[in-house]
Amino acid sequence: MIEQIASPNCGPRRDGLRPSLIVVHYTAMKTAQAAIERLCNLAFEVSAHYVISNSGELTQLVPEEMRAWHAGAGRWHGQDDINSRSIGVELDNEGTHPFSEQQMHALETLLPRIMKRWGITPEGVIGHSDLAPGRKIDPGPRFDWARLAMQGLAADTPPEGCSATEFAKLAAHAGYDIRVSADDLLQAVRMRWNQSATGPLCAKDHAVLKS
Repeated sequence: MIEQIASPNCGPRRDGLRPSLIVVHYTAMKTAQAAIERLCNLAFEVSAHYVISNSGELTQLVPEEMRAWHAGAGRWHGQDDINSRSIGVELDNEGTHPFSEQQMHALETLLPRIMKRWGITPEGVIGHSDLAPGRKIDPGPRFDWARLAMQGLAADTPPEGCSATEFAKLAAHAGYDIRVSADDLLQAVRMRWNQSATGPLCAKDHAVLKS
């Protein structure tokens, strides 16, 4: 069952755009209710289509055909206005602990339905950190991307990068905005693909490379 709470922080998608991405976030707040209240408050000018609580309850705040205000400034595959191109899913988590089994199960139930409705591919399921390197880190290093990939709900683990130049080329091909600093780019890619890595670019680092 999906609870419906209408957020005023939304509007029409611009230029006739349809969703081609699903952006996964964490709320960075104490409770799901606190996050919902903020996402429904005009003063904060932020929203999302869905919020999934730590215990797995699903709340819809914005209709999928509408433009929610969740992504902010960012680019993916050279395209901006991600809000008009995406559906935002907020997970009740402060970024300090793993995502619960109930929450992941609810997400794994929701994602294929959205993907089917809008023809979104696994490569179109991305994190906030993917589209905004250096500015955002959610859903963070504790989010289990590999679990989604095993079910066809996110891209598979990508091939390894080599030199810094090759790494940037692979990241650009995957969709990342490589105009950010090298450190921010490396952090964003690691947040998604190589979450345990630390230190400078090395052979274990991965870059997204999907045609």
